[in-house]
Amino acid sequence: MKDNIIGREFECDRLQKALETKKSQLIIIYGRRRVGKTFLVNQFFNEQFAFKVTGVFNKPKEVQLLVFTKSLENYFNSQFDIPSNWIDAFNVLRNNLGKLPKNKKMVVFFDEMPWMDTQKSDFLAAFEWFWNDWGCTQDNLIFIVCGSAASWLVKNIDHNKGGMFNRQNCKLYLEPFNLNQTKQFLKSKNIDWADYDIAICYMIMGGIPYYLDLLTNDYSLNQNIDNLFFKKHGFLWDEFSHLYNTLFSNSETHIKIVEALSEKRIGLSKKEIAEKTHLAQNGRLTEMLSNLVSSGFVREYHFYGNNKKQHLFQLSDYYTMFYFKFIKNQKGIDENFWTNSTRTSSINAWSGFTFEQLCKDHLKQIKQKLGISGVLTTESSWFVHGDDEHEGAQIDMLLDRRDHIINVCEMKFSNDEYEIDKKYDLNLKRKINRFQEVTKTNKTLLLTMITTYGVKKNMYSNIVQSQVTLKDLFREE
Repeated sequence: MKDNIIGREFECDRLQKALETKKSQLIIIYGRRRVGKTFLVNQFFNEQFAFKVTGVFNKPKEVQLLVFTKSLENYFNSQFDIPSNWIDAFNVLRNNLGKLPKNKKMVVFFDEMPWMDTQKSDFLAAFEWFWNDWGCTQDNLIFIVCGSAASWLVKNIDHNKGGMFNRQNCKLYLEPFNLNQTKQFLKSKNIDWADYDIAICYMIMGGIPYYLDLLTNDYSLNQNIDNLFFKKHGFLWDEFSHLYNTLFSNSETHIKIVEALSEKRIGLSKKEIAEKTHLAQNGRLTEMLSNLVSSGFVREYHFYGNNKKQHLFQLSDYYTMFYFKFIKNQKGIDENFWTNSTRTSSINAWSGFTFEQLCKDHLKQIKQKLGISGVLTTESSWFVHGDDEHEGAQIDMLLDRRDHIINVCEMKFSNDEYEIDKKYDLNLKRKINRFQEVTKTNKTLLLTMITTYGVKKNMYSNIVQSQVTLKDLFREE
């Protein structure tokens, strides 16, 4: 069944090593909801589990224990009384796993484990007891813990300071597909779109397999987007509320944060987020931001030259960005909204700033094209406010290299070669000069243009010292 897995070479290699090792393995797999965690585990192990159970969203301990018992009955072909607590439940699992042959690997899969840890259930304490007292001593046991609530897995398993401290053998964060993998996935569905259309699709859905699997080769890209997002009760009609409600117990405050971030594409500091959302700038806000980062919705990155090492937070989930820009206030108004809006100023503006996000998510491909894959590089953004004497300036991506060079990256999305005119030429020179003046950097600055089809040669194009095109972003890593 591994042949059905697209991409995920590193993850498959690590799972294979777990199969081959001669000691117990506790493996954590997490990542954004809909990214394909369950599919990966099911396909890799070909559904050959000694035991598997899936938590139930927003249900009490009694329901979780009932589901656990039903799974016991399915896998061990016997009747069991429903335990009243998790210690007894894990003890039943322990006793039945102990009866299996010692010379064969036992793969145990707890999917959506965070949902099992309901209030006052003592689930985590019971799991700690199970693993520390028995699981870690079983040389043939592979125990896989999985869930979309990445913050729970990070806090309670990965960064656990109690009984589970430093117990995991492997941690796999499942990234969305990149452009190359997205193209492979679409081809597996007999969808053979041009790279330009795939890039637009990516800027709407990201590389999320669940969303991509909803596309059909019966329709064009525009028709697919209308059918999924804008037709009444389409598959992704109510995805937004479902997505956040199933991940965060206080989803309303998390949504406040991502909505604030959707209004400032370069990102906001923690202080600015607190001001815009009217949330207290305390440890709770820090925890919510950490939840959003670990769940793949928000990116945390450096602002160039900030001596206080203050980070900026930037909305990085494509679906969420698309929701706030087009879906939130559009539901049901025009079922052919996307088809009717092609090439409008609103779409052009959205594609421009979303392409910048796409580029940031393909830094490996950009560095490969620039020939600096082996050079230590820090990505950051920079801006300075205007005053009475100077205009403000902003650079969305800087690649600060160990070899004393900074690539000043300008990203432009267009349906043809990008043409630099006199006004833009002056703007480029002004922002580069302002950057040198304010930062006082003594590094060499190279202007890098990242575009769909390259920069058109004219009297201003010589300012560009290196180029990356959409074709380069589709390279394999």
